[in-house]
Amino acid sequence: MRLASVLMASALLAAMATGSLACERSGGTKFPLRVESGKNYPVDREGHPFFMHGDSPWSLIGDLTDEDAYLYLEDRKARGFNTVLVNLLEHRFSRNAPADAYGDRPFADNEDFVVPNEAYFAHADRILQRACDLGFLVLLAPAYLGYGGGGDGWYQEMAAAGAGELAAYGHFVGRRYRRFDNIMWVNGGDYNPADKDLVRALAKGIMDEDPDALSTFHGHSDTAPLDFWGQETWLKVNNVFTYGPVYTAAIREYDLGRGMPFFLIETAYEFEYDADEYRIRIQAYQAILSGAFGHLYGNNPIWHFDGPGLHRQTMEWKEALDSPGAKSMEVLIAFISSIKWWLLEPDSKNRLLVDGMGKDMGRAVAAMTKDGSYAVVYMPSNEGVTVDLAQLSETIVHARWRDPTSGELTDVEGSPFKAERTAFKPPELNSRGYPDWILELTP
Repeated sequence: MRLASVLMASALLAAMATGSLACERSGGTKFPLRVESGKNYPVDREGHPFFMHGDSPWSLIGDLTDEDAYLYLEDRKARGFNTVLVNLLEHRFSRNAPADAYGDRPFADNEDFVVPNEAYFAHADRILQRACDLGFLVLLAPAYLGYGGGGDGWYQEMAAAGAGELAAYGHFVGRRYRRFDNIMWVNGGDYNPADKDLVRALAKGIMDEDPDALSTFHGHSDTAPLDFWGQETWLKVNNVFTYGPVYTAAIREYDLGRGMPFFLIETAYEFEYDADEYRIRIQAYQAILSGAFGHLYGNNPIWHFDGPGLHRQTMEWKEALDSPGAKSMEVLIAFISSIKWWLLEPDSKNRLLVDGMGKDMGRAVAAMTKDGSYAVVYMPSNEGVTVDLAQLSETIVHARWRDPTSGELTDVEGSPFKAERTAFKPPELNSRGYPDWILELTP
């Protein structure tokens, strides 16, 4: 297997030398993505809206062999995921950090960013190529900073290296990976750096080599990139990161209307912070129906595979692939794919959802198309809500319940309804025994 990996690396290097490295995909997203003025979502090469439905395998490159990485990617592709968040360099959260599964370290000379190790980056090339072939958007962190700038990440080594060497490293990775048109760069990593120039130099080096690539920032929780960086030239995509109610963070970004699309980059992962499939669904739907163009799901142990983590691990990563949360995400993407999600506008002023909203993690959320032809309500609780159906475009409204755990659709008893304020109380529990439901409304 190791010989096969070396041969593949040789082929990739030859392709890069001739400028012919390309993602071979049939159907799906046509990369690269771009951001257009006035749109709350990116579009692909053909102008189609891109909905981000992602997983967070941070240690994919650092911890797995080629074969296991391919297994992971193929599983996620089959389940409908289209985005992965990955560290290019791992500092702590892999079994041989900072070396990869083959024992190859990313740099010579004390990890100072100056002398990249070709064997290490060839391994990264192969995984990125497979992700590209499968049609994933890769959110790639070039140098994860680490919580508080400590030993989890590379911030101390970055500070020792200085802005000049980081700019050179940025040129190196930007030049190496600019032929992959499916990469969005993720600068930072769990920290708002004391020295912004370190991240700025790295980001600018990448942008110099690949000026059309999109970039975002992953900082400390409850820090939106636009709040910390402002309108830096390299920052093209905003996001929210919170362990609190996702609704609060997402609706804030939507209401601010700062002209940059945003997504949910991180919140509680399944099997961490007591997060089960129910909380995973609440987080995702609160983001999507509050203005985000997508979200990232996370799972322990998948984010670090079987390497060192931060929370107790109750199963191996291959078993976790089929977790209840992952199954809920399959239902979510099937639902989103069935509607024109990009036309939805959050009900931020509570004109549609007028009573029974709840609060915090239990906050019901709603969104509606501008022309009133479709509306959707996600209800974490089965206690019921009151909806002003007069906000829709017709005098008669059809209503259906959708089970967020199975996708099963049933007509609401009494449907269709007159377009007036109407109370809706869902069935007691969904197919998984939880109280959350989706209410779909059409004239």
